[in-house]
Amino acid sequence: MRVFKFGGASVKDAEGIKNVYSVLQTAGYEDVLLVVSAMGKTTNALELVIKNYFDKSAELQSSVQEVKKYHNEILLDLFEDENNPAFAAVNTQFADLEYFLAHNKSPNYNFVYDQIVSYGELISTTVLSHFMTHMGIKTQWLDVRNFVKTDSNYRDAEVDWDLTKKNISKNVKGKILNITQGFLGSDENNFTTTLGREGSDYTAAIFAYCLNAESVTIWKDVPGVMNADPRYFENASLLNQISYREAIELAFYGATVIHPKTLQPLQKKEIPLYVKSFINPLLPGTSVAKGADLEPYLPCFIVKRNQLLISLSSIDFSFIMEEHISEIFGLFHQFKLKVNLIQNSAISFSVCVEDKFGNFKDVNAILSKKFKVDFTENVTLYTIRHFDEKAAHTVEENKTVILKQVSRETMQIVTKES
Repeated sequence: MRVFKFGGASVKDAEGIKNVYSVLQTAGYEDVLLVVSAMGKTTNALELVIKNYFDKSAELQSSVQEVKKYHNEILLDLFEDENNPAFAAVNTQFADLEYFLAHNKSPNYNFVYDQIVSYGELISTTVLSHFMTHMGIKTQWLDVRNFVKTDSNYRDAEVDWDLTKKNISKNVKGKILNITQGFLGSDENNFTTTLGREGSDYTAAIFAYCLNAESVTIWKDVPGVMNADPRYFENASLLNQISYREAIELAFYGATVIHPKTLQPLQKKEIPLYVKSFINPLLPGTSVAKGADLEPYLPCFIVKRNQLLISLSSIDFSFIMEEHISEIFGLFHQFKLKVNLIQNSAISFSVCVEDKFGNFKDVNAILSKKFKVDFTENVTLYTIRHFDEKAAHTVEENKTVILKQVSRETMQIVTKES
Protein backbone atom coordinates (compact mmCIF):
# COMPACT_ATOMS: atom_id res chain seq x y z
CA MET A 1 0.00 0.00 0.00
CA ARG A 2 1.07 3.57 -0.70
CA VAL A 3 0.21 6.45 1.63
CA PHE A 4 -0.53 9.92 0.21
CA LYS A 5 -0.91 13.03 2.32
CA PHE A 6 -2.70 16.13 1.09
CA GLY A 7 -2.52 19.30 3.18
CA GLY A 8 -4.99 22.14 3.58
CA ALA A 9 -3.66 24.13 0.61
CA SER A 10 -4.40 21.24 -1.73
CA VAL A 11 -8.09 21.03 -0.71
CA LYS A 12 -8.83 24.70 0.01
CA ASP A 13 -11.62 24.95 -2.60
CA ALA A 14 -13.57 22.96 -5.17
CA GLU A 15 -10.79 23.29 -7.74
CA GLY A 16 -8.37 21.84 -5.21
CA ILE A 17 -10.63 18.84 -4.60
CA LYS A 18 -10.92 18.30 -8.34
CA ASN A 19 -7.15 18.55 -8.65
CA VAL A 20 -6.69 15.80 -6.03
CA TYR A 21 -8.84 13.63 -8.28
CA SER A 22 -6.56 14.53 -11.23
CA VAL A 23 -3.43 13.72 -9.20
CA LEU A 24 -4.88 10.32 -8.35
CA GLN A 25 -5.63 9.71 -12.02
CA THR A 26 -1.93 10.38 -12.71
CA ALA A 27 -0.35 8.67 -9.70
CA GLY A 28 -2.86 5.82 -9.34
CA TYR A 29 -5.31 5.22 -6.51
CA GLU A 30 -5.67 1.48 -6.10
CA ASP A 31 -4.23 0.23 -2.82
CA VAL A 32 -3.73 3.82 -1.63
CA LEU A 33 -4.52 5.46 1.70
CA LEU A 34 -5.12 9.22 1.65
CA VAL A 35 -4.41 11.28 4.76
CA VAL A 36 -6.07 14.68 4.41
CA SER A 37 -5.93 17.93 6.40
CA ALA A 38 -8.65 20.49 7.04
CA MET A 39 -9.55 22.67 4.07
CA GLY A 40 -7.58 25.87 3.63
CA LYS A 41 -7.61 27.99 6.80
CA THR A 42 -10.39 25.99 8.50
CA THR A 43 -8.25 25.22 11.55
CA ASN A 44 -7.71 28.94 12.12
CA ALA A 45 -11.45 29.56 11.69
CA LEU A 46 -12.26 26.86 14.25
CA GLU A 47 -9.73 28.38 16.64
CA LEU A 48 -11.81 31.56 16.45
CA VAL A 49 -14.89 29.49 17.30
CA ILE A 50 -13.01 28.18 20.36
CA LYS A 51 -12.02 31.70 21.40
CA ASN A 52 -15.59 32.94 21.07
CA TYR A 53 -16.83 29.91 23.02
CA PHE A 54 -14.58 30.61 26.00
CA ASP A 55 -15.11 34.37 25.84
CA LYS A 56 -18.88 33.75 25.84
CA SER A 57 -18.90 36.01 22.84
CA ALA A 58 -22.04 36.99 20.97
CA GLU A 59 -19.98 36.23 17.87
CA LEU A 60 -19.91 32.47 18.56
CA GLN A 61 -22.79 31.54 16.27
CA SER A 62 -21.62 33.81 13.45
CA SER A 63 -18.11 32.28 13.59
CA VAL A 64 -19.65 28.79 13.31
CA GLN A 65 -21.81 29.97 10.42
CA GLU A 66 -18.73 31.26 8.59
CA VAL A 67 -17.19 27.79 8.71
CA LYS A 68 -20.46 26.24 7.51
CA LYS A 69 -20.81 28.78 4.70
CA TYR A 70 -17.25 28.14 3.49
CA HIS A 71 -17.78 24.39 3.24
CA ASN A 72 -21.27 24.71 1.77
CA GLU A 73 -19.93 26.87 -1.06
CA ILE A 74 -17.38 24.17 -1.85
CA LEU A 75 -20.13 21.54 -1.87
CA LEU A 76 -22.24 23.65 -4.22
CA ASP A 77 -19.28 24.01 -6.57
CA LEU A 78 -18.62 20.24 -6.54
CA PHE A 79 -22.14 18.82 -6.80
CA GLU A 80 -24.92 20.05 -9.05
CA ASP A 81 -27.64 18.38 -7.00
CA GLU A 82 -28.12 19.47 -3.37
CA ASN A 83 -29.71 16.07 -2.77
CA ASN A 84 -26.27 14.51 -3.09
CA PRO A 85 -25.59 12.63 0.18
CA ALA A 86 -22.45 14.75 0.71
CA PHE A 87 -24.65 17.64 1.91
CA ALA A 88 -26.40 15.53 4.54
CA ALA A 89 -23.12 13.99 5.69
CA VAL A 90 -21.49 17.39 6.19
CA ASN A 91 -24.61 18.74 7.93
CA THR A 92 -24.38 15.83 10.35
CA GLN A 93 -20.80 16.81 11.21
CA PHE A 94 -21.84 20.39 11.88
CA ALA A 95 -24.80 19.21 13.97
CA ASP A 96 -22.35 17.21 16.12
CA LEU A 97 -20.14 20.30 16.50
CA GLU A 98 -23.08 22.47 17.56
CA TYR A 99 -24.26 19.80 20.00
CA PHE A 100 -20.82 19.83 21.64
CA LEU A 101 -20.84 23.64 21.90
CA ALA A 102 -24.26 23.54 23.54
CA HIS A 103 -23.66 20.69 26.00
CA ASN A 104 -19.95 20.62 26.90
CA LYS A 105 -19.27 21.03 30.62
CA SER A 106 -15.48 20.79 30.64
CA PRO A 107 -13.54 24.02 31.38
CA ASN A 108 -10.30 22.43 30.09
CA TYR A 109 -9.20 24.59 27.17
CA ASN A 110 -6.95 21.97 25.58
CA PHE A 111 -9.68 19.32 25.78
CA VAL A 112 -12.24 21.64 24.20
CA TYR A 113 -9.72 22.69 21.56
CA ASP A 114 -9.23 19.13 20.35
CA GLN A 115 -12.94 18.30 20.29
CA ILE A 116 -13.78 21.39 18.19
CA VAL A 117 -10.80 21.76 15.89
CA SER A 118 -11.06 18.11 14.78
CA TYR A 119 -14.15 18.90 12.72
CA GLY A 120 -11.92 20.51 10.09
CA GLU A 121 -10.42 17.16 9.14
CA LEU A 122 -13.63 15.19 9.62
CA ILE A 123 -15.51 17.49 7.23
CA SER A 124 -12.76 17.78 4.60
CA THR A 125 -12.42 14.01 4.29
CA THR A 126 -16.19 13.61 4.16
CA VAL A 127 -16.37 16.03 1.22
CA LEU A 128 -13.41 14.42 -0.54
CA SER A 129 -14.74 10.90 -0.09
CA HIS A 130 -18.15 11.80 -1.50
CA PHE A 131 -16.57 13.59 -4.45
CA MET A 132 -14.38 10.59 -5.30
CA THR A 133 -17.45 8.35 -5.16
CA HIS A 134 -19.28 10.85 -7.37
CA MET A 135 -16.42 10.59 -9.89
CA GLY A 136 -16.56 6.80 -9.93
CA ILE A 137 -13.74 5.92 -7.53
CA LYS A 138 -14.76 3.45 -4.85
CA THR A 139 -13.60 4.73 -1.47
CA GLN A 140 -13.63 3.76 2.17
CA TRP A 141 -13.88 6.64 4.67
CA LEU A 142 -12.05 5.83 7.87
CA ASP A 143 -12.48 7.68 11.16
CA VAL A 144 -8.85 7.96 12.23
CA ARG A 145 -9.91 8.14 15.88
CA ASN A 146 -10.80 4.45 15.71
CA PHE A 147 -7.24 3.64 14.66
CA VAL A 148 -4.71 6.07 16.16
CA LYS A 149 -4.91 5.73 19.95
CA THR A 150 -3.10 8.17 22.21
CA ASP A 151 -2.72 9.37 25.77
CA SER A 152 -4.86 12.27 27.03
CA ASN A 153 -2.27 15.01 26.52
CA TYR A 154 -4.68 17.15 24.51
CA ARG A 155 -3.20 19.27 21.69
CA ASP A 156 0.08 17.31 21.75
CA ALA A 157 -0.85 13.68 22.32
CA GLU A 158 1.59 10.76 22.38
CA VAL A 159 0.73 7.73 20.26
CA ASP A 160 0.09 4.34 21.86
CA TRP A 161 2.00 2.44 19.20
CA ASP A 162 1.05 -1.09 20.21
CA LEU A 163 -2.68 -0.42 20.20
CA THR A 164 -2.50 1.76 17.10
CA LYS A 165 -0.57 -0.86 15.15
CA LYS A 166 -3.07 -3.54 16.15
CA ASN A 167 -6.02 -1.37 15.05
CA ILE A 168 -4.51 -0.38 11.71
CA SER A 169 -3.02 -3.71 10.64
CA LYS A 170 -6.24 -5.54 11.49
CA ASN A 171 -8.81 -3.16 10.01
CA VAL A 172 -7.34 -1.21 7.08
CA LYS A 173 -8.03 -3.08 3.86
CA GLY A 174 -6.15 -2.77 0.58
CA LYS A 175 -7.31 -2.81 -3.07
CA ILE A 176 -9.42 0.31 -2.49
CA LEU A 177 -8.92 4.05 -1.97
CA ASN A 178 -8.95 4.62 1.80
CA ILE A 179 -9.49 8.19 3.01
CA THR A 180 -8.78 9.30 6.56
CA GLN A 181 -7.95 12.36 8.61
CA GLY A 182 -4.57 13.72 9.55
CA PHE A 183 -3.67 15.27 12.91
CA LEU A 184 -6.26 13.38 15.00
CA GLY A 185 -6.43 10.44 17.37
CA SER A 186 -8.42 9.46 20.47
CA ASP A 187 -7.65 8.55 24.05
CA GLU A 188 -8.79 5.57 26.13
CA ASN A 189 -12.14 7.28 26.76
CA ASN A 190 -12.60 7.86 23.00
CA PHE A 191 -12.29 11.62 23.36
CA THR A 192 -10.62 13.25 20.38
CA THR A 193 -6.96 14.18 20.70
CA THR A 194 -4.61 15.99 18.31
CA LEU A 195 -0.98 15.29 17.52
CA GLY A 196 0.19 18.91 17.39
CA ARG A 197 -0.23 21.49 14.63
CA GLU A 198 0.83 20.26 11.19
CA GLY A 199 0.56 16.70 12.50
CA SER A 200 -1.01 15.26 9.33
CA ASP A 201 2.41 14.31 7.98
CA TYR A 202 2.96 12.37 11.20
CA THR A 203 -0.38 10.59 10.72
CA ALA A 204 0.75 9.48 7.26
CA ALA A 205 3.95 8.07 8.77
CA ILE A 206 2.00 6.27 11.52
CA PHE A 207 -0.18 4.49 8.97
CA ALA A 208 2.80 3.72 6.74
CA TYR A 209 4.71 2.19 9.64
CA CYS A 210 1.78 0.07 10.79
CA LEU A 211 0.95 -1.10 7.25
CA ASN A 212 4.56 -1.69 6.15
CA ALA A 213 3.74 0.68 3.29
CA GLU A 214 5.60 0.80 0.02
CA SER A 215 6.10 4.58 0.34
CA VAL A 216 4.71 7.86 1.66
CA THR A 217 4.14 10.84 -0.63
CA ILE A 218 3.46 14.30 0.76
CA TRP A 219 1.79 16.43 -1.92
CA LYS A 220 2.67 20.13 -1.58
CA ASP A 221 2.33 23.36 -3.54
CA VAL A 222 6.12 23.42 -4.04
CA PRO A 223 8.26 21.21 -6.34
CA GLY A 224 9.74 19.36 -3.35
CA VAL A 225 12.05 20.12 -0.44
CA MET A 226 13.89 23.36 -1.14
CA ASN A 227 17.13 24.52 0.47
CA ALA A 228 15.25 27.62 1.67
CA ASP A 229 11.71 28.95 1.95
CA PRO A 230 11.08 30.82 -1.33
CA ARG A 231 8.99 33.36 0.60
CA TYR A 232 12.10 34.57 2.41
CA PHE A 233 15.00 33.71 0.08
CA GLU A 234 15.49 34.31 -3.61
CA ASN A 235 16.85 31.56 -5.86
CA ALA A 236 15.87 28.67 -3.59
CA SER A 237 17.04 25.33 -5.02
CA LEU A 238 15.35 21.93 -5.07
CA LEU A 239 17.01 19.16 -3.09
CA ASN A 240 16.65 16.02 -5.20
CA GLN A 241 17.62 13.49 -2.55
CA ILE A 242 18.07 13.69 1.21
CA SER A 243 19.12 11.03 3.69
CA TYR A 244 16.85 10.28 6.63
CA ARG A 245 19.53 11.75 8.89
CA GLU A 246 19.72 15.03 7.02
CA ALA A 247 15.93 15.31 6.77
CA ILE A 248 15.62 14.72 10.52
CA GLU A 249 18.21 17.45 11.14
CA LEU A 250 16.30 19.89 8.92
CA ALA A 251 12.98 19.00 10.53
CA PHE A 252 14.47 19.30 14.03
CA TYR A 253 15.59 22.84 13.31
CA GLY A 254 12.16 23.75 11.99
CA ALA A 255 11.97 23.07 8.26
CA THR A 256 8.21 23.18 7.77
CA VAL A 257 8.01 21.03 4.65
CA ILE A 258 8.32 17.85 6.76
CA HIS A 259 6.89 17.48 10.26
CA PRO A 260 9.59 16.66 12.85
CA LYS A 261 7.88 13.48 14.08
CA THR A 262 7.27 12.13 10.58
CA LEU A 263 10.69 10.73 9.82
CA GLN A 264 11.49 8.43 12.74
CA PRO A 265 8.84 5.75 12.05
CA LEU A 266 9.68 5.80 8.33
CA GLN A 267 13.41 5.48 9.01
CA LYS A 268 12.85 2.51 11.33
CA LYS A 269 11.32 0.49 8.47
CA GLU A 270 13.26 2.21 5.68
CA ILE A 271 10.04 3.38 4.01
CA PRO A 272 10.91 6.01 1.38
CA LEU A 273 9.30 9.44 1.64
CA TYR A 274 8.58 11.57 -1.42
CA VAL A 275 7.70 15.25 -1.39
CA LYS A 276 6.01 16.15 -4.66
CA SER A 277 3.99 18.92 -6.27
CA PHE A 278 0.23 18.55 -6.54
CA ILE A 279 0.40 21.31 -9.17
CA ASN A 280 2.84 19.34 -11.37
CA PRO A 281 2.56 15.72 -10.20
CA LEU A 282 4.84 14.40 -12.95
CA LEU A 283 7.83 16.32 -11.58
CA PRO A 284 10.24 14.04 -9.67
CA GLY A 285 10.15 16.02 -6.41
CA THR A 286 12.40 15.11 -3.49
CA SER A 287 13.07 11.62 -2.17
CA VAL A 288 14.07 10.89 1.41
CA ALA A 289 15.56 7.45 1.84
CA LYS A 290 18.34 5.40 3.38
CA GLY A 291 21.84 6.33 2.29
CA ALA A 292 20.85 9.13 -0.08
CA ASP A 293 23.27 12.01 0.34
CA LEU A 294 22.19 15.61 0.21
CA GLU A 295 22.24 16.71 -3.42
CA PRO A 296 23.51 19.28 -4.12
CA TYR A 297 25.63 19.89 -1.03
CA LEU A 298 24.68 23.51 -0.40
CA PRO A 299 23.57 25.69 2.51
CA CYS A 300 20.04 25.06 3.75
CA PHE A 301 18.19 27.92 5.44
CA ILE A 302 15.45 27.50 8.05
CA VAL A 303 13.50 30.45 9.44
CA LYS A 304 11.47 30.45 12.66
CA ARG A 305 9.70 33.74 13.36
CA ASN A 306 7.91 34.97 16.50
CA GLN A 307 10.48 33.43 18.80
CA LEU A 308 11.28 34.49 22.37
CA LEU A 309 14.89 34.99 23.50
CA ILE A 310 15.27 34.49 27.25
CA SER A 311 18.50 35.33 29.10
CA LEU A 312 18.92 34.21 32.69
CA SER A 313 21.74 35.26 35.00
CA SER A 314 22.35 34.45 38.63
CA ILE A 315 21.37 37.18 41.07
CA ASP A 316 24.42 36.68 43.32
CA PHE A 317 26.94 35.99 40.49
CA SER A 318 27.14 32.32 41.42
CA PHE A 319 27.62 29.74 38.69
CA ILE A 320 24.62 28.37 36.82
CA MET A 321 25.23 24.67 37.37
CA GLU A 322 23.64 21.44 36.21
CA GLU A 323 20.95 21.47 38.89
CA HIS A 324 19.87 24.97 37.82
CA ILE A 325 19.73 23.99 34.15
CA SER A 326 17.76 20.87 35.06
CA GLU A 327 15.24 22.99 36.96
CA ILE A 328 14.95 25.47 34.08
CA PHE A 329 14.32 22.75 31.52
CA GLY A 330 11.82 21.10 33.84
CA LEU A 331 9.84 24.35 33.80
CA PHE A 332 10.07 24.61 30.02
CA HIS A 333 8.75 21.06 29.72
CA GLN A 334 5.96 21.66 32.24
CA PHE A 335 4.76 24.80 30.45
CA LYS A 336 5.39 23.49 26.92
CA LEU A 337 7.98 26.04 25.79
CA LYS A 338 9.87 24.49 22.87
CA VAL A 339 13.61 25.19 23.08
CA ASN A 340 15.26 25.86 19.71
CA LEU A 341 18.67 27.18 20.78
CA ILE A 342 20.78 27.05 23.96
CA GLN A 343 23.83 29.10 24.91
CA ASN A 344 25.39 29.36 28.35
CA SER A 345 28.37 30.77 30.22
CA ALA A 346 29.42 30.47 33.85
CA ILE A 347 26.83 32.91 35.19
CA SER A 348 24.32 33.25 32.36
CA PHE A 349 22.07 31.03 30.31
CA SER A 350 20.24 32.00 27.11
CA VAL A 351 17.56 30.11 25.23
CA CYS A 352 15.51 30.85 22.16
CA VAL A 353 12.08 29.31 22.63
CA GLU A 354 8.71 29.02 20.96
CA ASP A 355 5.85 29.84 23.32
CA LYS A 356 3.02 28.45 21.21
CA PHE A 357 0.70 28.02 24.21
CA GLY A 358 1.31 31.49 25.67
CA ASN A 359 2.72 30.25 28.99
CA PHE A 360 5.84 32.41 29.33
CA LYS A 361 4.22 34.83 31.78
CA ASP A 362 3.81 31.99 34.30
CA VAL A 363 7.33 30.69 33.65
CA ASN A 364 8.80 34.19 34.07
CA ALA A 365 7.09 34.60 37.44
CA ILE A 366 8.73 31.40 38.70
CA LEU A 367 12.18 32.04 37.20
CA SER A 368 12.32 35.61 38.50
CA LYS A 369 12.40 34.32 42.08
CA LYS A 370 15.85 32.78 41.49
CA PHE A 371 17.32 34.52 38.43
CA LYS A 372 17.58 37.88 36.78
CA VAL A 373 15.42 37.42 33.69
CA ASP A 374 15.79 39.44 30.50
CA PHE A 375 13.77 38.60 27.41
CA THR A 376 13.23 39.85 23.88
CA GLU A 377 9.99 39.05 22.11
CA ASN A 378 9.34 38.55 18.39
CA VAL A 379 12.87 37.65 17.40
CA THR A 380 13.68 35.53 14.35
CA LEU A 381 15.83 32.40 14.53
CA TYR A 382 17.76 31.49 11.39
CA THR A 383 19.40 28.09 11.16
CA ILE A 384 21.89 27.40 8.34
CA ARG A 385 22.88 23.79 7.74
CA HIS A 386 26.17 23.44 5.79
CA PHE A 387 26.79 27.16 6.22
CA ASP A 388 29.50 29.22 4.57
CA GLU A 389 30.51 32.86 4.79
CA LYS A 390 28.20 33.93 1.97
CA ALA A 391 25.22 32.17 3.58
CA ALA A 392 25.89 33.87 6.92
CA HIS A 393 26.14 37.27 5.23
CA THR A 394 22.82 36.66 3.47
CA VAL A 395 21.10 36.18 6.83
CA GLU A 396 22.88 38.93 8.76
CA GLU A 397 22.55 41.68 6.17
CA ASN A 398 20.36 44.61 7.33
CA LYS A 399 19.51 42.87 10.62
CA THR A 400 20.55 43.30 14.23
CA VAL A 401 22.23 40.06 15.36
CA ILE A 402 21.65 39.53 19.07
CA LEU A 403 22.99 35.98 19.37
CA LYS A 404 25.03 33.66 17.17
CA GLN A 405 26.07 30.04 17.69
CA VAL A 406 28.28 27.97 15.40
CA SER A 407 29.00 24.24 15.31
CA ARG A 408 30.73 22.11 12.68
CA GLU A 409 27.74 21.84 10.32
CA THR A 410 25.24 24.35 11.65
CA MET A 411 25.06 28.07 12.36
CA GLN A 412 22.17 29.61 14.29
CA ILE A 413 21.54 33.34 14.36
CA VAL A 414 18.94 35.22 16.39
CA THR A 415 18.02 38.59 14.91
CA LYS A 416 15.75 41.59 15.29
CA GLU A 417 14.88 43.32 12.06
CA SER A 418 16.72 46.65 11.75
